Amino acid sequence: MENSNSNPNQIKNRSKPHAILVAHPLQGHLIPSVQLAIKLASNNFSITFINAENIHHQITLSNTTNHSHDDIFAEARRNSPSLDIDYMTVSDGLPVGFDRSLNHDQWVGATIHCFPAHVEVAVAKIVRSKPAVCCLIADSYSVWASKLAKKYGLFYVSFWTESAMVLDFYFHLHLLKEFGHIGPGSSGCKDAIIDYIPGISSIKRTDLTSYLQEEDLTTMAHQSIFPSIEDAKRAEFILANTVHELEAQPISAIQTQTPFYAIGPLFPIEFSTSPVATSLWAESDCITWLDSKPPGSVLYVSFGSYAHISKEELEEIANGIKLSGVNFLWVVRPDMVSSDDSDPLPIGFRDEVNGRGMIVTWTNQKAVLSHRATGGFLTHCGWNSTLESIWYEVPFLCFPLLTDQFTNRKLIVDDWKIGCNLCEEKPLKRMEVLQKIKDLMIGGKLGFELKDNIKRIKQLLENATKGSSEKNVHSFFEELNVAIEKKSLAC
Repeated sequence: MENSNSNPNQIKNRSKPHAILVAHPLQGHLIPSVQLAIKLASNNFSITFINAENIHHQITLSNTTNHSHDDIFAEARRNSPSLDIDYMTVSDGLPVGFDRSLNHDQWVGATIHCFPAHVEVAVAKIVRSKPAVCCLIADSYSVWASKLAKKYGLFYVSFWTESAMVLDFYFHLHLLKEFGHIGPGSSGCKDAIIDYIPGISSIKRTDLTSYLQEEDLTTMAHQSIFPSIEDAKRAEFILANTVHELEAQPISAIQTQTPFYAIGPLFPIEFSTSPVATSLWAESDCITWLDSKPPGSVLYVSFGSYAHISKEELEEIANGIKLSGVNFLWVVRPDMVSSDDSDPLPIGFRDEVNGRGMIVTWTNQKAVLSHRATGGFLTHCGWNSTLESIWYEVPFLCFPLLTDQFTNRKLIVDDWKIGCNLCEEKPLKRMEVLQKIKDLMIGGKLGFELKDNIKRIKQLLENATKGSSEKNVHSFFEELNVAIEKKSLAC
C-alpha cells in the first residue's frame, strides 16, 4: 500500500527542478541516497524521495527516539526549513516481515519484477500532481529505471554508490568475457593478470567483484546486476559517490561512454550523526565505553549491514582478537552468520574478553570512527565504510566478503596503501589474525606507515568537498538545466 507524506514547508516555486529519487532497498545504498537527496535539496532542487516500506519499517522500529515515524526527513527539515523534500514509501512486493536475508533469491526477484511496479504507480501519481518533475534518479542497480523515465518523459539520472573502478569493470564486461576471465571455466585462471580494461592499468582476477569471480553467471543476482548495468548506460547522467582524485583513470574511461560526475564523499562531514534516521537496527551507545580507553587503543570490528560470514571464519577472528590482547568494539549483527544463529560467537568468548571488549548488534559507525580511542578498523571493505574510515584517518584490516568489497580491498591495500589484508590466503587462521592485529595496533612499523598514508588520502577527500566534487555538482546542475531547456524548446 502506498504511503506518502508531503513537506509542510514545501516551496511553491515552479522554476525549481523537481527530481524523484528512488533508493535501492539495502542499508548501504540507502545511506548515500539520503545524503544525495539532502545535497540536491540544498542546491535548490525539489525532491520526492521513495523508500521501500520494509526498509522504512525497520528504521522506525530501530529508532525509538525519532518521533517522526511517517517521514525520516522531518528532523532534517526542522533543522533546515528550506529543504524541499517529500517522502513516500512503496512495497517491494514482499510482506514487511518477510526474512529477505534468508531468502535472497526471492528478494532479488521482487526487486526485479515487483518493486518497479509499485514505483511506477508512485511516479505516475507524482508526475500528475507535480508538473515540474524533470528527472528520475535511481540507483544504478535498478533494472527498470530508464524504461520508466522514458515512459513519463523524464531524464534518467543513475546513482552509482560504489567505486568507479567497479563500474569500469561492468562497463567492459565484453572484454572480460572475450578474454575468458569471467564465466564458465574462468576459475582456472584465478591468478590471471587483467591489463586490458580502459582506465585500469593492471588487476588480478581476484580483484573483480565477487559476482564476476563466479563461473555461473545465470544466478538471480546476475539476472539483476547485468541488466541494471546495461540500463545505467542509457542514463543521461551518472552521479557517483566517489572522488575524482582517488579514481581519475577509471572515471576518465567511463566518461568516454556517458556523462559521469564524481560528487563524493556523500555523508554529513561536519557531524558524526545525520539528522535523517537510516539505521536498520537499534544503535548501541558506545561513547562512554570508548571514553574510558586510551587514544588509538581500540580496534573497531564490523562487517557491514548485508554480507554474511561463515561460522568457522568468525571463530578464527574471535580467537585471534582474544589472543591479541587489544581493546576492541565489535558489531555482531543478528544475522551475520544466519538469521537462525543470533549469537554465533564462540562459547565463553564474551566472558573471556569482558572489560577490554564491547560487543554490540549495531552502532553509529561514524561516531565510533571519529572517536579518539579508535585506532584501527577490521572491515569487510564496503564502500561507505571505506570513505568514512579514510575521512577519520583510521587504517584498515581488510577481510572482504562479497560484491565490490574485493575491489575496494585492492584499492585500500595495493593502490592507496592505507590498509593490509587480514589474511594473505584462505583458510583464515587465528594466529595470522593475531599477528596482523598486533602489527596494526601495537606500535608496529606497519601501523605508523598506514596512518601516514591515510592522512594523505584523507586530504584528497577534504579537498574534493570544496573543489572537484563541488564543481561536479554544479556542472551536473548546469547540464541538466541545458537539457531541460532544449527539451522545452523542442516541445
